[in-house]
Amino acid sequence: MRRLFYIFTFLPFYLSCAPTPENVQQNSELPPIYPDYCDVTVPENIAPLNFLLRANCEAIEVRAGELTLNTRGNEAVFDIDDWKMLMQQSADKEIEVTVTALIDGTWTQYKSFKWQVVSDKVDPYLTYRLIEPDYEIWNHVQIQQRCVENFDVNALGHHEQLENRCMNCHTYANQDPGLSMMYVRGPGGGAILNRNGQLSKLNIPGSVYFCFSPTGRYITYSTQKIIPAFHSLASKRLEVYDAASNVYVADMQEHRIISSPLLTDSLKFETFPTFSPDGKYIYYCSADTVSLPQDIRNLQYSLVRIPFNESDGTIGTKIDTLFSQRSVCHPRISPDGRFVLFTVADYGTFPIWHPEADLQMMNLQTGAVDSLSIVNSQKSDTYHSWSSNSHWFVFASKRDDGLYGKPYFCYVDKDGKAHKPFCLPQQYPTFYDNNLKSFNAPELGKGKVPFDVDDVAKVMKEQAIPFK
Repeated sequence: MRRLFYIFTFLPFYLSCAPTPENVQQNSELPPIYPDYCDVTVPENIAPLNFLLRANCEAIEVRAGELTLNTRGNEAVFDIDDWKMLMQQSADKEIEVTVTALIDGTWTQYKSFKWQVVSDKVDPYLTYRLIEPDYEIWNHVQIQQRCVENFDVNALGHHEQLENRCMNCHTYANQDPGLSMMYVRGPGGGAILNRNGQLSKLNIPGSVYFCFSPTGRYITYSTQKIIPAFHSLASKRLEVYDAASNVYVADMQEHRIISSPLLTDSLKFETFPTFSPDGKYIYYCSADTVSLPQDIRNLQYSLVRIPFNESDGTIGTKIDTLFSQRSVCHPRISPDGRFVLFTVADYGTFPIWHPEADLQMMNLQTGAVDSLSIVNSQKSDTYHSWSSNSHWFVFASKRDDGLYGKPYFCYVDKDGKAHKPFCLPQQYPTFYDNNLKSFNAPELGKGKVPFDVDDVAKVMKEQAIPFK
């Protein structure tokens, strides 16, 4: 009986052991891994870059610097403690990665690639909206928060607990988890303001896109009358446009709305406002009105800015046009004030449905524009936000299939050069193959926000604070 016990305890261990390479053949091509983590730049604090090899293989060996992983099947899943040690030891160094696979009884070693690890850390938390990648189901929305240093996820908003309401994205003030806001729509809805975990519901009429001022006292926001339209072309699924849009400022201390005739011009569409890091300007996008939807292809937005005085909440009287090539959306200023990152598309104001939508980055000191060719794909790349140290930005890309958006991270070095982006790592390498929702409007934060979906559901029952 004792001998039988040893047999049964040894057998699972034997079956779990993966074979090691022998009589290896060389392959001059890079391994077909997914997500594509070949030759990417990553922050020291990122979660393990788990991946799968898109090949019918019996086992794989992955050598990443001093770390070796042997496993059966085609999935490379790193131990998180071993991974963290590898990252710490490799800060500001390159890691050579070699993948060897057992395919049809033969070991094949693919061409090696590099992971450039940088000590410029990315903000550790990411919030995003999970949404169906179609126009029919707008009310099955979730807002989640993910720690990018590991795989922990928690919900900030969930349609099942919020009466199947539509929810806008969650936005931080200066990437600070102690000051943020999200918007819950529908009857009884409002802007949900978080101040160090104390939530309040605000009645800010019509707010769609918004951004905090550096002090947190003000938000600038746009109001929209959003119209969906359907394309007759097979290559186009949906068009969304604004029948009307204006930009305002809300004083969060005195609960008042500040307006300017320059930002509410009936002959213009104004949208996507954001404050500069020093609070001296409101950047936004502006277009001449056209007849919609018939003239939608003539709807061209320019990147503009107008002065703002945070000391007394006044809006300036002169508008500067910074960029007017193609149609501009979603300007975001890097926290150090060096760059403005924005999306360009052929026309319109809803680039997530435009496969030609790309990111571009303007140097605000020189006016030079980087087309970010190493970042963009043949599908939509948009909805971007910066890390607090201005060395990273995250964006939503549909580069895999043109339908599902996924978060990609891009490093911007001290010289302002962008590096090849990488997809948000997941604990299970098949996650993206099985996931049926788009990651929308990803936002980086310096810490975990001090509330969850239960807190949001509770404050939704309260009376909204009016703005005058």
